[in-house]
Amino acid sequence: MQPSGHHIAEFNIGTLRYDWEDPRVKDFADNLDRVYAVAMRAPGFVWRMSDDAMEDAQCDPKGPLGGNPRTASTLSVWEDITSLENFVWNTVHKQFYDRKHEWYAPSDALRLVLWWVPAGHRPTIAEAGERYRHLEEHGETEFSFGWAGAKEAALWKAAQCEQVG
Repeated sequence: MQPSGHHIAEFNIGTLRYDWEDPRVKDFADNLDRVYAVAMRAPGFVWRMSDDAMEDAQCDPKGPLGGNPRTASTLSVWEDITSLENFVWNTVHKQFYDRKHEWYAPSDALRLVLWWVPAGHRPTIAEAGERYRHLEEHGETEFSFGWAGAKEAALWKAAQCEQVG
């Protein structure tokens, strides 16, 4: 349940199958700005870490993301789960999400972590990494959770039922 005066922070991370310059990830790389532009115009969008700051964090070998040059990640804040879900599942983002197997290496690792932040707070990569590791180690808690732990995630839950049925 969303605490009063809080927004939802979202961090997702994956490792590309190929280098960023490889033609096999061209469609993904060429559409990032398009997807980000849709996000920033979406109802409920609050903030997204800049491309330069994210790239610096991804490439830092001593940082919490490990310095893998094939890392692709996003850190953003939304007013609520419903706003984030509507962007993820009801915009052009879904077309690219459905093609993730083309671009991302197979992984059993988590790719998304959510947590509540006080309105106005801008999370750091260190904070995102801490929440991500906590979810990996402890599962869904109030400290960090995924779609399954977000009680408000009606669209995600409906999509899971459609996949099972």
